Amino acid sequence: MDTPTDVVLLGSTGSIGTQALEVVDAAGPGTFRVRALSAGGANLELLAAQAVAHQVEAVAIATDDADAATRLREHLADAAARAGRGGRLPEILTGPGAATQVAGMLGQAGREAGAPEGRAVVLNGITGSVGLEPTLAALRSGATLALANKESLVVGGALVRSAQRRPGQVVPVDSEHSAIAQALRGGRHERGMTSETVTGRTEVRRLVLTASGGPFRGRRRADLADVTPEQALAHPTWAMGPVVTVNSSTMVNKGLELIEAHLLFDVPAQDVVVVVHPQSVVHSMVEFHDGSTLAQASPPDMRLPIALGLTWPDRAVDVAAPCRWDAPTAWNFEPLDEQVFPAVALARAAAAASATHPAVLNAANEQCVAAFLDHRLPYLGIVDVVGDVLSQHDGVVEPSLADVLAAETWARARADELVAARV
Repeated sequence: MDTPTDVVLLGSTGSIGTQALEVVDAAGPGTFRVRALSAGGANLELLAAQAVAHQVEAVAIATDDADAATRLREHLADAAARAGRGGRLPEILTGPGAATQVAGMLGQAGREAGAPEGRAVVLNGITGSVGLEPTLAALRSGATLALANKESLVVGGALVRSAQRRPGQVVPVDSEHSAIAQALRGGRHERGMTSETVTGRTEVRRLVLTASGGPFRGRRRADLADVTPEQALAHPTWAMGPVVTVNSSTMVNKGLELIEAHLLFDVPAQDVVVVVHPQSVVHSMVEFHDGSTLAQASPPDMRLPIALGLTWPDRAVDVAAPCRWDAPTAWNFEPLDEQVFPAVALARAAAAASATHPAVLNAANEQCVAAFLDHRLPYLGIVDVVGDVLSQHDGVVEPSLADVLAAETWARARADELVAARV
């Protein structure tokens, strides 16, 4: 690359964020220039070390706590002293809107710094629907959005679509959606958010999302009645945060990914299917009208889709180890048992119901997962309560941001009421 790609990384101390910085470091000097970081504020020492190591201009923390800002400033000074770096420390932004501020900085700031259009990337690795407003700010700035925060698309799909300034501005970072984007290069599909043109022509019949099956693959519904948080957090393949890990075990995560695929690639929700693949090597597939299916395969390593999010449509070099073909191996595929795991069908119905039903699903689920982890709701109650909340929601067809936020607020309150009623 002739000029470095400017990067703003949201959620830098989480799993996606730390791996993204590994990708940046491995790419070597002059490939990427990290301009700003944001984090929730739970690990200020790590955030400061990241900021100093990458000499960022701004650091955002999602808290109004003045003491947190003071402690971050102290950690920054300590990290700079250990690294032997003097000079000006990065600007510290605080509060719920801090991530949104840095998410929008690359549009005008990038042009002022001489960065060409398309060389500015915001990687949104925030967990939860709080990532929606940073997503919208990044899109409005004109930067490419490498999207790992599926909730912002699920919650505000219509808003995300309208905020885009150009086709292909959103690049998926979820391994499944990255796989689909890669497989779509093998056929004509010119309708979705990542396409070059929007003409309505397609050769695609279905999108096939793969799922590891989580820790409870093969169980009967009755077997899940007494699942503990510790058991739900023991994912057999991926290392993720607690909310995403529980969502993976209930298949809510796969339901959210179904909605995300429907919105990203403009494929009807009924034409997005889920298949269980416990090896997690085939990350997803595209089935075409002629009967061909293209799959993207690689060992389960999130650095690969992260790197693609930062370099799309180009590929970086030696990001992850490839599959081995010199040793015997076997890949298994099996249908999802929707009687045991009804979350996927629930998500498909939510996508078809209205533009705010997915936001309600996500918000209610976040409350229920928190209640489960706090031992206030049994495991099977998570999806049961989400289903009850969805059935009581009056959807909005063309929502504003205020409509989406109101639907979320209502869903959280209603889920809390239903959880409390079960105690």
